[in-house]
Parts: sequence; C-alpha cells; structure tokens
Amino acid sequence: MKKDTDIVFTKPSLAEVDLNNQRVAVVGGTGGIGREFAKVLAQKGAKVIVVGRTFRDENVEGIEFIKADLSLVAEASRVGKFLPAENLNYVIFTTGVFAAPERKVTSEGLEEDMAISYFSRLVILKELVSRLKEHEGKRPRVFIMGYPGDNKLEGCDDLNSETSYGAISTHMKTVTANEALVYYLKNRYDFINFHGLNPGLVKTNIRDNFLGKNSWKSKAVEWLIGMTNQTAEQYAKKIVPLLAAPDLESLSGQNFDKNADAILPSEGFTDEFNEGYVNASEELLKKLGLAN
Repeated sequence: MKKDTDIVFTKPSLAEVDLNNQRVAVVGGTGGIGREFAKVLAQKGAKVIVVGRTFRDENVEGIEFIKADLSLVAEASRVGKFLPAENLNYVIFTTGVFAAPERKVTSEGLEEDMAISYFSRLVILKELVSRLKEHEGKRPRVFIMGYPGDNKLEGCDDLNSETSYGAISTHMKTVTANEALVYYLKNRYDFINFHGLNPGLVKTNIRDNFLGKNSWKSKAVEWLIGMTNQTAEQYAKKIVPLLAAPDLESLSGQNFDKNADAILPSEGFTDEFNEGYVNASEELLKKLGLAN
C-alpha cells in the first residue's frame, strides 16, 4: 500500500465535526469497527441506522436498528429497499467475515465469506443508488471497507470457489471485488461519491470464522493485533472526520488507509477489469436464482 502524495486535502479535527441533521446507515454496525463508527457518529449528532444481527446499543441516543442476516441475498435486498435512501447523507459498509478453513455455503448456495463480505454490499447498493440524492448541494457519500491499495488481484472466473477452495484465496476475492466495486460505481454514478477504506489490522471478531471462536489461536492472534495496532474506537475517531471532510466532494473513487490518508489504487484495476468483475458477480447471482 502506497500513499497518494498527489492528493492534498484538509480533514477537520474530531472536535470540529458537526453531524447534526445528518443521516447515516452503517451496514454491519452492530459489532467491531462498524459499531464504533455508529457510536462516534451518534456522539457527533448524526442519526444513525445500523444493520446487523445483534443490537448492543439500545441505550445509545441517535442509533436505530435494522435486524438482518446479511449472509443472505434476500435479506440484503430487503435491507436495500427498506433503508430510507432519499434521506441518507452517508452509507458505510463494514460487513465482513474471514473465510473458514473448509468451504461454507449459505442456504442460497453462495460461499459464506463472499456472501457476507461482498455480495451483501453489491445487492444493497443495487437497491440504493438510484434513490440516493444530493442534500444542500452535497453528494451522498458511500464508503466501502475492504483492503484497497494492497495490490490483491484475484480473478473472477470462480467467484463461488466451486472449482477450488482456499480460505486465503477466497478472502482475497472479496478484497478484489470490493475495490473493483468502488471504481465501477464511481464511473457509473457521478452524483454519488464512492470511497474505499483500508483499516489495516484491527482487533475485532472478524477472524473467528477462520481461527475458531474463543479458540486459543483466536485469542493469541487478537491479543497480538491489539498490542501492536490501533483499536476499533481509535480507528473510528480518525475516520469520522474524513467522512465529513468538505474536500472529499471532488475525490470520488479515492481510497484511504488506517490513518485517513489517501492511498494509491491497486495495480491492474482497469475499467474493463472492474466491469468484468461486477458482471461476473451478477451472472453468478442469476445462475443461483438470486437475481433476474
């Protein structure tokens, strides 16, 4: 990952951020980084809708909850239709898991990691983008969390890992897919800003699927990550000022690292590659009877 030194912009401090009268949807906002985003956004005055399985912040003012199992395309489609897109200023996608050691498939036939970490976002956005609109002359902003800029380029010929499966290679497909999605959408919708977020390593439960929930391996890895990297709360406090930065208006398609600094895109993400990835994704959904 390399800094994009050609991009110069000003971020307000967290103390300067005022999100009163702003509406935000955090998809995946009930745990980990997404939950911390939701809390910081609410503290700054935003009205926040979080989407996920288990709500833990009933007593936090300014946060509403939509319960959904985002491993299912049907649920993602429902959420996309239900969210009040016309009123949203920001949409943030933090949903994600890490692929399991052995291939897991949802009840709809999708590999689980791809279903949660990528397809849920694609399907929700398909329902949202045509309804998002400018507010007071400012474009709505969509932030897609993954690992853009890490030069991970996996092909799209076996998106469902049916021919071969490996936990790492499968997860890298979600990384590639999410970066491609940002650029694809940026080229198609000039009235919306799309950005990729690369949080680096943060102590959360995202690796439970791979390491085993509450296993000694999981505890050891998360302890080490926690000792050597920022917390989810620290990351959220750095990124929330970025979300609201006025200078972002002219930077659609730009990715940002764990410190909210601009980073270069990964190599190989041509317009043809990005469009091919999204088209292959939609074809897979049609093949499984999950899209028309």
